[in-house]
Amino acid sequence: MSDLHVVLGATGGIGAAVVAELTARGHRVRAVSRSGATGPHTLRADVTTTDGAIAACRDAAVVYQCAQPPYVRWAAEFADFTRTVLAGVEAAKAKLVMADNLYVYGPTDGPMTEDLPHAATNPKGRARAEVDRLILDAHRSGRIRASLGRVSDYYGPGGVNTTIGPTVFAAALAGKTARWVGDLDQPHTVAYLPDIAAALVTLGERAEADGRAWHLPAAEPVTGREFLGLVRAAAGGRPPIAGLGRGAQRLIGLFNPTVRALGETWYQRDRPFIADDSAFRRAFGPVKVTPHADGIAATLDWYRHHPA
Repeated sequence: MSDLHVVLGATGGIGAAVVAELTARGHRVRAVSRSGATGPHTLRADVTTTDGAIAACRDAAVVYQCAQPPYVRWAAEFADFTRTVLAGVEAAKAKLVMADNLYVYGPTDGPMTEDLPHAATNPKGRARAEVDRLILDAHRSGRIRASLGRVSDYYGPGGVNTTIGPTVFAAALAGKTARWVGDLDQPHTVAYLPDIAAALVTLGERAEADGRAWHLPAAEPVTGREFLGLVRAAAGGRPPIAGLGRGAQRLIGLFNPTVRALGETWYQRDRPFIADDSAFRRAFGPVKVTPHADGIAATLDWYRHHPA
C-alpha cells in the first residue's frame, strides 16, 4: 500500500506547514504547487485542471487540499475547483483531507460545534458550504474517503496571507502600529500554523477521522488586545497597537478588494468567535497545542529572517 502523502498548495502557509509535519513524522511526501516549489519531492501542477489534478494525486495514499482560489473569487471558483480535485483523488483511490474553515455556520450565538447547521447566507459562506457538501457526498457515495479540518484565523511561521500576518508581526518588528482586524475586545479563536498542520496530518493518518468535519485544536480564545499585547511584549514593548474597525474597513475596501471582501463576514470580528474543539480532543487526544506566547515568539523570529 502506498505511503505517499500529497500536499496541494504546498507553498502556502498551511500547505508548507503540512509538508514539514509529514516529513517530521517520516512520511513520503509530494509537495505540489502551481508556480515555484523546487526540490526532489516537489511537483509543479495546475490542479484547477483535471489532468493537472490527476497528475498531482497519482499514487497517493492521502491528499491534503491546502490550495484554494483567491479570496475574492471563492464564490465563482471554489466549487468547480473542488470537483477537479475530487477527480484527482478518486483516480488515485486516495483519501482527501480538506483544510477547511468556519464560514459555513454564519453568525452564531455561542461557541461553534461541528453539528451546527450550515446557515451562512453570504456568498463566501455558501461557497464553502457547497465545497463541504461536494466532499462529504463523494465520501458517502464511496468515490473517496474524506475528512475536513476546520480552523479559525491563524498565524505562524510562513503565515503571510492572513489577517494575523504582516500587518501584525512585520509591522511590530518595524516599530509600526500592529493592527487587529475587528473589535479589540471580543474573544476569538486563533490557531498556530504548526498546530493546524499536526492536526490535519492526524486526520490523514486515522481512519476514524473519515466522513465528517472536525474543529482543529487551538490554544484558548484571546481578544485582539490580549494578542497584540503579547506581540508588543515579545517585540520589545515598542510598537503601538490598534484595531481596524468597520468604518476603516469600508474606507480601505474602496481601494482594496480583499479588505472590501472582509465585510461579508464582519460578524466574525464584532462579537465572540469561538470554535469548540472538544470533539477532536476526545477522539484523538491527548492533544498538545502551542501557547500563544510561544507561537508569537516563533512567528516574530520567522519574520525577522523573512523581511517583506
